[in-house]
Amino acid sequence: MVKTNEQAQTLYEQDYNLWLQKTIEQLRSRQLENLDRENLIDELEGINRSDKRALESLLTRLLEHFLKLIYWEKERDYKANKWQGEITTFRIQIKRLLKDSPSLKPYLVQIFDECYLDACKVVSRLMKCKINTLPEISIFTLEQALEENWFPDVQIKAEEE
Repeated sequence: MVKTNEQAQTLYEQDYNLWLQKTIEQLRSRQLENLDRENLIDELEGINRSDKRALESLLTRLLEHFLKLIYWEKERDYKANKWQGEITTFRIQIKRLLKDSPSLKPYLVQIFDECYLDACKVVSRLMKCKINTLPEISIFTLEQALEENWFPDVQIKAEEE
């Protein structure tokens, strides 16, 4: 058994895809005694961390675009449509991630304030203003941010064609 586990460790390090295929085969055929449990656990934990990081990134980017739309008046007339398109894209990506992993929805609530502050840092740098120019607490809710057709009430001039 030790020899098999060492072989699995070597396989994991040398050919990840082959290791993955063999691990799947072992799970399907219930050959649990030869399973490379340590690497399998690491991989599963990594998937969870990866999904959370993706959600954090998408939410932060979504909030950045709301802040741009609301506060970056100098650029709004020229970039509002682009920002709204990106908002739609981030919402779709978040929706898909939550469809695959609905249990991550409460995590969004947990990270909303932190992601908002991160978005403020990014946007204040882009706008070349002090971070305290933007409100410390979001003026919109997570529910609004995720709502498919909601956009902040700002005056956007139509682009000239």
